[in-house]
Amino acid sequence: MLYLLVDDDDIFRDRLARALVARQLEVHQARNAVEAVQLAARHQFLRAVVDLRMPGESGLWLLEELRKLSPQIEVLILTGYGSVPAAMEAVRLGAVNFISKPCDADQILAGFESRQSNVRGAPAAAAVPSLEAMEREYISRVMHECEGNVSRAAQILGLHRRSLQRKLKKFPN
Repeated sequence: MLYLLVDDDDIFRDRLARALVARQLEVHQARNAVEAVQLAARHQFLRAVVDLRMPGESGLWLLEELRKLSPQIEVLILTGYGSVPAAMEAVRLGAVNFISKPCDADQILAGFESRQSNVRGAPAAAAVPSLEAMEREYISRVMHECEGNVSRAAQILGLHRRSLQRKLKKFPN
């Protein structure tokens, strides 16, 4: 089965591609939507894993372009930072499912298998991230932007430094 993996995070994309290849799947990678469209014009992908937020064109734009090039393609959207409304829009536009990042190959494959069946495009309860997961994603993003500086991240988040440290301690590694 031929997969297209589109994400601007090189490390995440490479790790996920290796994991999918280890499961005997053929994977092509693209850093952005434009690269992905070029690949899709040359190959018949059956499935695509697309990051919602990328520099340049968005994952929603890419979803529509991929569906134009190959109407039978199954597209799974990866979301980060609690962007559930946009992910729901992606399902409305034809994505089979959406998954919050970080995720692994097993979650990706399960996401394709448990595709959305609701005609209105509302996500299944399991697909909607919990408040705790959304908080963890947001804190992780701010920590990344602050290059691990807890004091600076706490200030941006409007938390006391110790409160942020307690929250970080509870996060799975």
